[in-house]
Amino acid sequence: MGHKAADRIRNVALIGHRGSGKTSLCEALLFEAGVINRLGSVDDGSTTFDFEPDEQARSMSIGASIASFEYGDRKINLIDTPGEASFVAEALGALRVVDAAVVVINAVMGVEVHTERLWERADREGLARLVFVNMLDRERADFFRSLDSLKEAFGAHVVATEIPIGSEHEVRGVIDLIDMKAFTYEGDGRGNATEGEIPDELRAQAEEYREKLMDEVAENSDELMERYLEGEEISHEELVTALKKGVTEGHLFPVTCGVATHNLGTNRLLDAFVEDVPSPAMRGAVRALDGDGNEMEIEPSEDADLVAYVFKTTADPYTGRINMLRVYSGVLKSDSQAFNVTQSSKERIGQLAAPCGKETSTVDELGAGDIGAVAKLRETQAGDVLADKDTGVAFPPLDLPAPVMAFAFEPKSKGDEEKAASALRRLEEEDPTLDVHRDPDTGEQIIAGLTQIHVEVIVDRMKRRYGAEIELHPPRVPYLETIRKPAKAHGRYKKQTGGRGQFGDCHIEIEPVETGAGFEFVNAIKGGVIPGGFIPAVEKGIAEAMQQGVLAGYPIKDLKVTLFDGQHHSVDSSEMAFKIAGSMAFKQAAAEADPYLLEPIVQVAISVPEENVGDVVGDLNSRRGRPMGVEPKGSMTEVKAEVPMAEVLDYATDLRAMTGGRGDYTMEFERYEEVPGHMAQKVISEAQAADEEKVRA
Repeated sequence: MGHKAADRIRNVALIGHRGSGKTSLCEALLFEAGVINRLGSVDDGSTTFDFEPDEQARSMSIGASIASFEYGDRKINLIDTPGEASFVAEALGALRVVDAAVVVINAVMGVEVHTERLWERADREGLARLVFVNMLDRERADFFRSLDSLKEAFGAHVVATEIPIGSEHEVRGVIDLIDMKAFTYEGDGRGNATEGEIPDELRAQAEEYREKLMDEVAENSDELMERYLEGEEISHEELVTALKKGVTEGHLFPVTCGVATHNLGTNRLLDAFVEDVPSPAMRGAVRALDGDGNEMEIEPSEDADLVAYVFKTTADPYTGRINMLRVYSGVLKSDSQAFNVTQSSKERIGQLAAPCGKETSTVDELGAGDIGAVAKLRETQAGDVLADKDTGVAFPPLDLPAPVMAFAFEPKSKGDEEKAASALRRLEEEDPTLDVHRDPDTGEQIIAGLTQIHVEVIVDRMKRRYGAEIELHPPRVPYLETIRKPAKAHGRYKKQTGGRGQFGDCHIEIEPVETGAGFEFVNAIKGGVIPGGFIPAVEKGIAEAMQQGVLAGYPIKDLKVTLFDGQHHSVDSSEMAFKIAGSMAFKQAAAEADPYLLEPIVQVAISVPEENVGDVVGDLNSRRGRPMGVEPKGSMTEVKAEVPMAEVLDYATDLRAMTGGRGDYTMEFERYEEVPGHMAQKVISEAQAADEEKVRA
């Protein structure tokens, strides 16, 4: 595939809700362009794009896949993105590097929630957008109802440039409202559209929608609007030019339609890529940040310095890392050197490639505006910038949702800790919405993702790619303990076993301090009754005992300990003896200081459709939540609340059920509060039962 100038390139992402047929549409576009010679099926895993075993097993896209191909005299870089919200990072990464998005709509369902979120992100990235209403042959499919839902969600500038001929299983073609011609299709053969006159029974409807199109196009040009209102004829050429300008500038969003699985209408969408979608050259400069964090612009010029952005990293156990990137300026050549600005390191660029699903073809260079892949870079990963030299250029980090579905995990087999850790490190490089860490409060290893499906896919990939198996458990809530009142205690450790013994003796007083003050140790020993060298040992023994708690084994916080008396033995005393004595004294004092249990309170921000707000608020109340406010956010409503963490460990699954998959939320720690009596007793009983189980084991 030869080098193309920026004005001959089209970078397009297909986005939309899961089940709208994006992968089938990609397949049909490749078939139409002559890249593949038969249409694969998503159901049997034979598509060019969904080639990962987990994608085939679940019949859905999990990663963004690229197909670079030539059509006419243009190079098209087409990116198929997942529509499942669990893998939204893949779609958002793709939207960063394309110049246009085709929003694919299921003609039965119309605009669904994930489509709205992706549309908003495409808008933020300043992308041109086309809409393809797919699956017109399905029962209850309705193009005009879908068009209404598009206008309701995205405004009046969404305008049909085609309408279908026939409906549901009788759909047989489309009417082009720009040329006012009918295109009928026979079977599913390539290029099998017959051009003809608009059927008489559809003429009035076509005229009506043609007029709506003319209204919208004319509105984007004062000169055209004036002539249009005066009844003057707008030429075909003027209409096409004004439409392309409106699309490029983000003022017009043409709606086309078809049936991807029957290859109906897809040739026209491919032509729209060439005619209506802006090239990198036409889109012009993109925004980035300079070395001082100030906004700058990068022009798509091959004569400028190299700036390339890596938007996706795949970790492969055999070929290593594969990085997908877009060149914004300059030229990136195979077998060359580049500087990773983000990591401040030099990289040797090996062979560049143009991917087409899992197949790749080699290319000598990628010019400004082009997208491609490179393998085996040492340190480079998604989000990094490659340049000729250390320019400090950066792109703002992608605004990704926070991982909220957490599980504790452990390797299935003892001794597999390192294998599991290595596999998870590689998968974290590939997926920025995956979070793997050790909980400092409970000591558990935690894996957190966006949804349960997300975490399950990661676990499957670990096993398949790296042979590492882990078991998932609900994570422990990081409860804490503290005290209400002062208490004194005496700890004495004495052991005589022949020869030198062990002796340590200390008196302490503990008292509560204000929330968040932590642990304070006061040495009030007078007269050397405990030598100075043993004091740190007493403190260490107390600090270690604080980690175990006295109610349910959770760490104790926010207290002051005063060491005020004790005894020592000139021969038998040791650091170990005083450490044990300190620990004994603390446990006794804490048990008498009216200890109580604290639980973490989190703030949740829940985004739901208006009609689900009542159900969500009612459910939060049943979880001991305190709603803090409700406010409209675009097409959704945001509910904020404070809830005990223990009540929302499984919230993701319940929210999906309550909102039909349309709800989303973020969660962050707020503070600790006392656990109500009946709940505290339950936690303490469970902890005691777990301890007894350990003893029996």
